[in-house]
Amino acid sequence: MRAAVYMSADVPLVIERVDDPTPKAGQAILQVAGAGICGSDLHLKQLNRLPSGTIFGHEFAGSIVALGADMDGWAIGESVTALPVLSCKNCAACDADLPSLCAGVAFIGTRPDKPGAYAEYVAVDRHMLQRLPQGVSFSEGAMVEPLAVAHHAVEMAGVNSGSTVLIMGIGPIGAATALFARMKGARHVVVSEPSPDRRALAIDLGATAVIDPKNEDVAARFAAITGRAPEIVFECVGNPGLLKQAIGLAGMRGQVIVAGVCMGEDAINPMVALGKEVTLKFSQAYGEGDFAAVIDAIARRRIDVAPMHSRSVGFADFPAAFEELGKAPKDCKILLDPSLS
Repeated sequence: MRAAVYMSADVPLVIERVDDPTPKAGQAILQVAGAGICGSDLHLKQLNRLPSGTIFGHEFAGSIVALGADMDGWAIGESVTALPVLSCKNCAACDADLPSLCAGVAFIGTRPDKPGAYAEYVAVDRHMLQRLPQGVSFSEGAMVEPLAVAHHAVEMAGVNSGSTVLIMGIGPIGAATALFARMKGARHVVVSEPSPDRRALAIDLGATAVIDPKNEDVAARFAAITGRAPEIVFECVGNPGLLKQAIGLAGMRGQVIVAGVCMGEDAINPMVALGKEVTLKFSQAYGEGDFAAVIDAIARRRIDVAPMHSRSVGFADFPAAFEELGKAPKDCKILLDPSLS
């Protein structure tokens, strides 16, 4: 089969022929219909810590084409996505449906022995499989994983009818956060985003207002729009300095929910948070309940994820799309569709 293979930080992904996966007991083989480029894959490539030959890709959907032993209840031809977490399944975190907090956590596509979905086929363990109801497309299914990240953060914040929310950054996680904040009934969902294209995307996704942080005072503009400071601030970027800014923007007894991944140290002034009794929470990935909730929301058309899907590309264009998204991101979510080339 064809696969987009990681070599090193300074070399684009290489399209190679690799062996087709064969199902072990308790596994299904999926024919990949869509696999999303995730910011964590871009970070992993830049960090240059994984072995050459690793196949990324943990956001995906497809159809079952082969089943190993002990796969009763599953059938060839079913449309599925997968919760791509590798965990021990025998600790307090796993028992609480928080597998991403397992001490031994890893993800499909981050280990040579668990290749990801930047390929024509991918092997998936039984406990990871999540059915896609009729009417949910493969492109929608491939976006369930990043949507689940945002759903987990919104649930953690307790967004409800009347909430006043500020979202910092409208990449895939910020975009999905806007969707779920509106679905939960937030009165104000204001997005701070420097890119004009992404500010327009935020409006398409249901944001009630947008702010250009390069040319506007975010705190003053937010207060002018809503009449108050944010009750909940979602930091969805992960750049150093934004955590400090988020704490400064939060209102009295407000919350800061950190969903962006900052790979380095990030200094804050605790007195700013203490003086307002700001609650600071960090949101890490998701559980099976988040996947189920996202799939249900898509199937019932409570959310429209189509604006997040910027484009699909085949293998021929995938390495360039991956590099472009890492250097100068204009798109929200690019999917690999192996059928296109």
